[in-house]
Amino acid sequence: MAQTQSEIRYLTPLSVDKTKKKYCRFKRMGIHYVDYKDAEFLKKFLNEQGKILPRRITGTSLKFQRRVARAVKRARHLALLPFVADLMK
Repeated sequence: MAQTQSEIRYLTPLSVDKTKKKYCRFKRMGIHYVDYKDAEFLKKFLNEQGKILPRRITGTSLKFQRRVARAVKRARHLALLPFVADLMK
């Protein structure tokens, strides 16, 4: 029995490349200065262990990724953020 194209079913969706486009939240929101004293904002760029998330995951531009890294390191030095944590979030 011949099957038509409409009867063929796939186990996985055909278009796998439907990932959301990453964007730099600093450029979109117009933020020019990354404040190291705002620990709650900086926690968005850290994982559960307290490590800084890379650009490929957060979508931050290179310029602001450097500023975020500098702000996180300053906040760690002032004990606003932990150097190492277990299940920080």
